[in-house]
Amino acid sequence: MKHQKTQHVAVVGAGIIGICCALNLQRAGFMVTLYDENGLAEGCSKGNAGHFATEQVFPLAHPSLITKLPAMLLNPLGPLHIDWRYLFKALPWFWQFVRNMPTKTYHANTQALKALNQQAIPAYERLLNDYELGHLLTKKGSLLTFETTSLNKINSLLQSYVAQGINVELLDAEQVQLLEPNLSKTIRYALLFKDVAHSVDPHLFCLSLAEQFSTLGGQFCQQKITAVQQTTQGYELISQAQTNMADKVVIAAGAWSKALLKPLGYKVPLDTERGYHCMLASDHGLARPVASAERSFIMTPMSQGLRLAGTVEFAGIKRKMNNKRALALLPNARALLHPSTASLHAKSTWMGCRPSLPDSLPVISRAPNHDNLYFAFGHQHLGLTQGAVTAELITALCLNRPPQIDIHPYCVSRFST
Repeated sequence: MKHQKTQHVAVVGAGIIGICCALNLQRAGFMVTLYDENGLAEGCSKGNAGHFATEQVFPLAHPSLITKLPAMLLNPLGPLHIDWRYLFKALPWFWQFVRNMPTKTYHANTQALKALNQQAIPAYERLLNDYELGHLLTKKGSLLTFETTSLNKINSLLQSYVAQGINVELLDAEQVQLLEPNLSKTIRYALLFKDVAHSVDPHLFCLSLAEQFSTLGGQFCQQKITAVQQTTQGYELISQAQTNMADKVVIAAGAWSKALLKPLGYKVPLDTERGYHCMLASDHGLARPVASAERSFIMTPMSQGLRLAGTVEFAGIKRKMNNKRALALLPNARALLHPSTASLHAKSTWMGCRPSLPDSLPVISRAPNHDNLYFAFGHQHLGLTQGAVTAELITALCLNRPPQIDIHPYCVSRFST
């Protein structure tokens, strides 16, 4: 144990995944330095929907999406869009996406997602309760609403969730109104996911965990790590300012992880699903996250107002945000909320880069060809959801202890076969 306490771990990336890993490793007795060029939780961890979406156990690569893709891609303001200037670069990702659609593969990926999500909120509760931060997790469930979908299709979807052990209930229009009276009466049905949680301030959520990390003696360094190199003494972390040393390294740099892995010999089909949000000044009386099945977006009540979030855009990490995509969320909110809110106006807009892999699974693993190098990235839409459980798995690996779940499905080596 004494040897473990003297080991220095560098965590590259200070989003929710990196912050949770850094805190858990510091608690385990390691000396931890957290690196990020933009500060703490300044990317997707700041602007996400605040939804701990444990019900989302189904991979995105479902065969039914094939027929919908052309129409979705042709609409520049639709829920899924590929910038034509990025189309050629995105094609290899989409080819692997399609390869994950066969039933056997889809089922295996579902089970792997479910294994993480089942432990997601219990892992946060273990972490938050240790620091009396349990109030940061609001547990009122979430709604998935339906305006035009047939009851037969909704019941089929309901049964698919039930089959995966998801705690869900079908509500009719009257029950929806009783639960959320500020929603539009055009909503005919909704699924209530009872075990889901949300954050009223995702940025504060991350900063609160980072503060505990600092209190325990962890160090944050605002530097851009441009390369990680193995030496006989451990690892060099190279930045423009200086070179730092560490015994172990965890790469949790989200969409920017790919550039760090490539020189080390690891090729991953990591791309970015650019997501947008639009903030409204008031929470408009909602008590929980409300998503729309037909409109493919979500509304989450937060301390700063109501956050409208969603959309997927493939345009890379360098292109500027398309503010029209954020503002396109407003008409959807007007349709889903009570008519008295028809004059909704945007308070602010935002865009962030979700790190996504074609099988909808993150990479949580040791580096197969490098001792003491670990990967924790690619959590797509579930970074906030899976932060604490990812940290527990990475910490177990760093301590050479068996992880609580089988991590084989998340190993980086799955892309070399």
